[in-house]
Amino acid sequence: MNTSTEPVILKLGGSAITDKGAYEGVVKKADLLRIAREVSGFRGKMIVVHGAGSFGHTYAKKYGLDRTFDPEGAIVTHESVKKLASKVVDALNSFGVRAIAVHPMGCAVCRNGRIESMYLDSIKLMLEKGFVPVLHGDVAMDIELGTCILSGDQIVPYLAKELGITRLGLGSAEDGVLDKEGKPIPEITPENFEEFRHCIRGSGSTDVTGGMLGKVLELLELSKNSSITSYIFNAGKADNIYRFLNGESIGTRISPDKGYEA
Repeated sequence: MNTSTEPVILKLGGSAITDKGAYEGVVKKADLLRIAREVSGFRGKMIVVHGAGSFGHTYAKKYGLDRTFDPEGAIVTHESVKKLASKVVDALNSFGVRAIAVHPMGCAVCRNGRIESMYLDSIKLMLEKGFVPVLHGDVAMDIELGTCILSGDQIVPYLAKELGITRLGLGSAEDGVLDKEGKPIPEITPENFEEFRHCIRGSGSTDVTGGMLGKVLELLELSKNSSITSYIFNAGKADNIYRFLNGESIGTRISPDKGYEA
């Protein structure tokens, strides 16, 4: 695999590593180990962010955390996603990745559900010293709401913007963003988004963060404010993560409009 001099962000969707249809947290062990093996071949700096899947969304919905402040629900949900983070980190480290969990509950502050600030000095040092920070969808403290659900899909573009990372990929359970015929859309830009919006679905399972449409909207907003191109691809297919990390254009590209100048 090529060695990258620039940091890369890899998002692992909750549906790629957990059974999102399960009532309580169930890891797709074989998929997680395969993903960890593919990640281990990368020789550059990397941040991994993963979704909460069946570990977080079920409890967040049960306690209505997307609508109300519930301290007990916040704790239960946070503890659940910590368990998943531990499993992801263990899998990565079993292949020598040097992964360390970074829980957003302890380093992010939001306002009305959007990141207001995040402590990044430790993450910068981790990257410098060869560690792979692993963040995840979590409950976070919120100035206005008490707590809120902080999606991994919001964390990814925030990190990219704040850390100057220009290559990022979202590994989902689909071959990309699908059109009405179920085929991957090659490229989505702010200019052509409305053409495809009607066929981009939310989540078919318990998901309080907006499903595929939520992912696309976050990445489009990032592309409007930067020159960053993102990729949404199927992490369930062998070697796709390897291909993304090796620099291939894969799945659906989320790009700035043609002619954009940073």
